[in-house]
Amino acid sequence: MAGTITSGAEVTHVSKHGFWLLLDAEELLVPFGEFPWFKKATIEQLSDVQWPTQDHLYWPQLDADLSVESIRNPAAFPLLSKTAG
Repeated sequence: MAGTITSGAEVTHVSKHGFWLLLDAEELLVPFGEFPWFKKATIEQLSDVQWPTQDHLYWPQLDADLSVESIRNPAAFPLLSKTAG
């Protein structure tokens, strides 16, 4: 099947600032400042990551999806929040 990833994503390190994700030969920092929904996740939840397509990551225990490109270039994907006001 075209687009199917044969190797998996792997969390290689977790710190108070974020976690590092290995995708084949590329290691990416996922900083909690840019991706706050991961900050209170357990290591088990962070490590349970699926990489179904080249640009899609999914954490089933957190019900979180991310584009790989949003990790590489978070400024291109600004977080927006609606607050009651």
